[in-house]
Amino acid sequence: MSSTQGKYNIKAVSTMLGIQSGTLRAWERRYKMIRPTRNEAGHRLYTDEHIKVLKWLIDKVNRGFTISQAVSLLESNQSQQTTISEENTTTNESHVESVSDELLDALLRFNEREAQMKLDHAFSLFTPEKVAIDIVGPILVKIGDLWESNEISSVHEHFASNFLRSRLGMMLVSMPANHMQPKAVCVCGPNERHELGILIFSLYLKRQGYDVVYLGQSIAPGDVEVIVNELKPKYLFLSCTMKKNIPSTVHIADALKERYPDLEIGLGGFALDTLPHKDKEPVKPYIIGSTSTEWEEWLSNHS
Repeated sequence: MSSTQGKYNIKAVSTMLGIQSGTLRAWERRYKMIRPTRNEAGHRLYTDEHIKVLKWLIDKVNRGFTISQAVSLLESNQSQQTTISEENTTTNESHVESVSDELLDALLRFNEREAQMKLDHAFSLFTPEKVAIDIVGPILVKIGDLWESNEISSVHEHFASNFLRSRLGMMLVSMPANHMQPKAVCVCGPNERHELGILIFSLYLKRQGYDVVYLGQSIAPGDVEVIVNELKPKYLFLSCTMKKNIPSTVHIADALKERYPDLEIGLGGFALDTLPHKDKEPVKPYIIGSTSTEWEEWLSNHS
């Protein structure tokens, strides 16, 4: 059967895409982005092309766009004769770097509106993981370097960090949770306040299907055990960005691992990633790394 022939009724599409039938009807009525045919009984019939469009829109909504923004983006892409498939989008590294530089420039000029547009554009081109890891991550490093070298003020650093934290946070909570999958608790280690790294990792986990409980900035060490007892997660991830906090972070990991042998504990963050080899070796089983490839390998070894 041709991909342009209607063959899926609305119930099948609802089940396939995990979206309510009423939502599908509302989207069709309000935005007219697809026009399913009708059978003799008057029931909607969706084509394979309709399914591709709906998947694309749902993906954008899951990334933090409103449905109206997603539809506008779809119409813009179609007017430029671009495909809705991200696999066919140009994702070369020079393009990533260009988008990253433009976003950083907007942030350092305190131009929130332009920064929103640049980040929206990035999400229209790349997967959330790529935006978070290959665009937002390097921007944070650059901002840190500029601040340490006194090329920008703390005001610039706070504005940029808060903007990025807000957008990634909205994206994380907008993604549907899959409570049938392994539960992962993500939180900063003792006395840690820099949460963007663990936020990016939480986003990665949720996109991989994990049931993520994101706690953000540091909580009292004793409360970590309370969370473990209450939620009974399969994974606990702690972030450590400051070297002075490494001993206390590792101490919590060791204590929890001894008390809960089945709990898989991972540690990440700048402080751990930059440890000398001899210092990293004793805690190597905990360290999750800083790239999606390293994260995938760690999760595979601890599944």
